[in-house]
Amino acid sequence: MRSEVGVRGIRVLLSAVVLAAGVAVAPQAAATSTIGEYVALGDSYASGLGTGHYDPAGDGCRRGPQAYPALWAARHPGVEFRFLACSGATTATVATRRMLADIGPETGLVTLTVGGNDAGFVDVLTTCVLYGDRDCARRTSRAEEFVRTELPGRLDRVYAAIAGRAQAARIVVLGYPRLFETGPCPGGLSRAKRVALNQAADVLAGIIEERASAAGLTYVDVRDRFAGHGVCASDSWINPLTSPLTESYHPNRSGHARGYLPALLASR
Repeated sequence: MRSEVGVRGIRVLLSAVVLAAGVAVAPQAAATSTIGEYVALGDSYASGLGTGHYDPAGDGCRRGPQAYPALWAARHPGVEFRFLACSGATTATVATRRMLADIGPETGLVTLTVGGNDAGFVDVLTTCVLYGDRDCARRTSRAEEFVRTELPGRLDRVYAAIAGRAQAARIVVLGYPRLFETGPCPGGLSRAKRVALNQAADVLAGIIEERASAAGLTYVDVRDRFAGHGVCASDSWINPLTSPLTESYHPNRSGHARGYLPALLASR
């Protein structure tokens, strides 16, 4: 079964979104001239949760035309696009036969953002929002320990599963940003909580980079691109605590168009 969300039916819409976003990145024609198919995998940071606009036929995965994979596809209309990222996905989800079924000999590019759900970062953020600094610090420490000890093996397995099917493709692993600025933030989380959460994000980024590099994959670190645009910034690319709650602490439209997309386009 081959999913065809993103290009054929909504190509015009996607193109309009990219133009509206105003992303000033040079065309990558030479780098993509041999790509026949692009498969986008991963969790809510890849599906576009947080952008507020989703495919109504997306099986609850919250895939949206303003997510970075869809924006990339809109810039490369000659490339067949398979959009399989799904909100809530873990490394085990991505490694399933169903998720990897669309990868084949014609696949020239695979992108992936995954690992945060394995580490329980939804629960980490919930704890930090609802409880005090000490509870937040304890929960982030537990998540960091999991990331250091358990997540590497999970990442190795999912990277191997993808590489085993995408033998002719370039596989690009995009990481996660730090969520917060640590300056004044009236009404937001305490500085201690924001520092602890950012440190946990750094641990996660370091492990993902280490395992992606060990697997021979391309790792794209987005932390520098998001620097100065976290929650509490005047120009935030990440949603604060908001309604609906599911969109909280996820990249917004600017985060995908001005953060993730340029990072992917610039990757080698």
